[in-house]
Amino acid sequence: MNLWELPTLDLAKEILGMKLIHVDDKGTTSGYIVETEAYLGPEDRAAHSFNNRRTARTEVMYDEAGTIYTYFIYGMHVCFNIVSGPVNKPEAILIRALQPIEGIEEMKERRVRAKTEIQLTNGPGKLSKAMGFTLSDNGKKMNEENIRIEEGMRFGPNEISSGPRIGIQYAAEAVHYPYRFWIKNNPYVSR
Repeated sequence: MNLWELPTLDLAKEILGMKLIHVDDKGTTSGYIVETEAYLGPEDRAAHSFNNRRTARTEVMYDEAGTIYTYFIYGMHVCFNIVSGPVNKPEAILIRALQPIEGIEEMKERRVRAKTEIQLTNGPGKLSKAMGFTLSDNGKKMNEENIRIEEGMRFGPNEISSGPRIGIQYAAEAVHYPYRFWIKNNPYVSR
C-alpha cells in the first residue's frame, strides 16, 4: 500500500520517526518527525475544512494525499501539513516537531533566537522556519520536488503517545479528540 493511502489517524502515527527532508538553495535540512496532529476534515471542528469550508487557503486540502499544505498562523509563522484524505475529503496532518539531523548550522542561522538545538524545531512554526518551509511550498507534492519523506527511526505502538491537539480552544468538542501523536520521552516534542 502507498503510504499516502493510509487513513489519516494511521498515517499521523506511521510517519512518526520518518525523515523529513528539504533541499533548497542553502542546502539540505532534515529531521525525524517526532510529533504530529491529525485533522479529519468536514466533521472535525478544528480542521480548516470543517463543514466542507472551501477558501483560497483550504482549496489545496481537497487535493490528493501527499500534497503539501502550508499556511500562516498569527500572521507570522508558517505551518507545514501534508494532505492525507482521499481527493475531495479534505484531511491533513500537521507536522508539529522534528528532531534535527542535517543542516543544523543552517537551522541555527534561520532560528537565531533559539537558545538550544531542541528549540530549533520543537513546534510547528519553529520547525518550518528552521527547515526553510514557506507559503510557496503550498500545493507541491511530497517526494516529487525538493521536499520528501524517507524511512527513519521505527517505533512500536508502546513508544507512541496520543492526546488532545494544541491551540484549538475554539473547536467545541473537537478540543478533546486525542489526535495529537508523539514519540514518548523525545526531548524535541513541543510539549
